[in-house]
Amino acid sequence: MKPGRQSVILEIISERDIETQHQLMQALAERGIKSTQATLSRDIKDMRLIKELGPNGNYRYVQAAKPEQDDSSERLRKILKESLVSFDLAQNLLVIKTLPGLAPAACSAIDGMHIENLVGTLAGDDTAFLAMRDNDSALRLYHEIETIL
Repeated sequence: MKPGRQSVILEIISERDIETQHQLMQALAERGIKSTQATLSRDIKDMRLIKELGPNGNYRYVQAAKPEQDDSSERLRKILKESLVSFDLAQNLLVIKTLPGLAPAACSAIDGMHIENLVGTLAGDDTAFLAMRDNDSALRLYHEIETIL
């Protein structure tokens, strides 16, 4: 539901100027999607929407420029070098072993990186599971981690 709602939000803000969360909530409702202000606030943060001055002099929501790939790779490199003990691949899952207590921090940072085809992460104390959309995506991320290390 979240990816679908966020996709609709991007459509809405590309089609018309949305100045407030309330306007966004109404526009979603017009398309049959009910949402709360709290959910919209999280979506706006997750999607990195910002307000910019529009041509009519009013502020509107737009999607912030995506960070450069090098920046994401550098963040991943730093996270992994500071916490990684080992990693392995199991079909569409990457299993990452970290120093004790660092798996939640590693997952939180990885979640914030918006890695393509990353469905979600799950962290224990020293083990993190990265669920990828498919086996090929998992293999690509596995090789990226190998290259980084």
